[in-house]
Amino acid sequence: MAAPVTPGPLTPVPVAPGDLSGRGPQGPRDTPSEPKQLPELIRLKRDGGRLSEGDIKGFVRAVVDGNAQGVQIGAMLMAIRLRGMDLEETVALTQAMAKSGEELEWPEAWNQQLVDKHSTGGVGDKVSLVLAPALAACGCKVPMISGRGLGHTGGTLDKLESIPGFTVIQSPEQMQGLLERVGCCIVGQSKKLVPADGVLYEARDVTATVDSLPLITASILSKKVVESLSALVVDVKFGAAAVFTSQAEARELAGVLVGVGAGLGLRVAAALTAMDHPLGRSVGNSLEVEEALLCMDGAGPPDLRDLVTRLGGVLLWLSGQAEDQDQGVTRVAATLDDGSARDRFERMLAMQGVDPCLAQALCSGTPAQRRQLLPRAREQEELLAPADGTVELVRALPLARVLHELGAGRSRAGEPLRLGVGAELLVSVGQRLQRGTPWLRVHLDAPALSGPQRRALQGALVLSDRAPFAVPSPFAELILPPTDAQQ
Repeated sequence: MAAPVTPGPLTPVPVAPGDLSGRGPQGPRDTPSEPKQLPELIRLKRDGGRLSEGDIKGFVRAVVDGNAQGVQIGAMLMAIRLRGMDLEETVALTQAMAKSGEELEWPEAWNQQLVDKHSTGGVGDKVSLVLAPALAACGCKVPMISGRGLGHTGGTLDKLESIPGFTVIQSPEQMQGLLERVGCCIVGQSKKLVPADGVLYEARDVTATVDSLPLITASILSKKVVESLSALVVDVKFGAAAVFTSQAEARELAGVLVGVGAGLGLRVAAALTAMDHPLGRSVGNSLEVEEALLCMDGAGPPDLRDLVTRLGGVLLWLSGQAEDQDQGVTRVAATLDDGSARDRFERMLAMQGVDPCLAQALCSGTPAQRRQLLPRAREQEELLAPADGTVELVRALPLARVLHELGAGRSRAGEPLRLGVGAELLVSVGQRLQRGTPWLRVHLDAPALSGPQRRALQGALVLSDRAPFAVPSPFAELILPPTDAQQ
């Protein structure tokens, strides 16, 4: 398994129409014609043809209006997955999806302040919980539309809903009020915003088309286009616990995101970050809220702080609110150290349904006090190191899978979660361990771990004979829009 990589160079990405699958067409552009019926559109893409902007609008309109049958939607998605789309097709699909519902409108004075971040999903990834209020404390407006966990990856909304009273559904008017008074909000995708994505996302999940680059790109960026952003950073994970296991695959998606963003007039940067072991030392909904608060105390795991400050620094620079990335990093770090990010988080909680007294207690309390205020699992079980050695890696995927079995994640939309279930890493990668030392504390509602679960978790701990070592940053590479990459 690949070890985390150290930061790499800034990589410019040319913006030009191109094949996003390696197989798509590069012929002449289509001329306007009579609208095609869905079977004809499916056949065209199935046979390697190119869909015009009108074709794509017609398909998306049929999806939203309910005129497209489920089998037709699935057939089109598979045709796109197998035949690909060029950059212009992907831009058209993203625009059509973005325009399938309401668009958010903000005061003109906010134009250079509106920023957001999106992650392709990982284990222990609680960056959004910290980054949104930190950016708000820097003067940004962050209208973050987030998602729920599915499979082994956690969802930002699920983590926030472990805080009693937190409400993820907010109207556009409520979102504007949050941005005016707090500077950030973290909300769910309503049926009025990008409804086409809701239908296509569910269909992708059951038709084995989740990994299509054009479909991933359109899903991510359509939700960001409606936010009317000045800058977006996408955290593209790679590694054993990510959608893309190799950095090369992640780089391909990152290039598409940056290029399509440019085609839409949106400044998008993509960070490639390693996801072989969990981010931070806590995994599980309420435990990750606790760790996010630790980060906003100016403490917490260094890899979490590193990723928050780097991603924030990129956004401040791209939106013209910092002279360079380093200045942006310094400004974001200052909000963690002086408590201003935590103050914004408290205000956001209170405005999104949390009792103000609870929000204050949660944000001002000690770690032990915070644990009393959040959902807790009924039992705890510690695992011991089976031998002496240096911690080479804690595999994120088997850890996440066991926690999923224990109720921390869901297999299908709408399933209830056990919000207190999770795990705490008691050791750090690079640390020397002695046999019998506790290395993992599991929080569970079951009486005990099963034998297979215990074996799977022990298999997640990888020990070596080498000397203790410093852990590289998970931040591996940054891909910028062409005009910024050339500076």
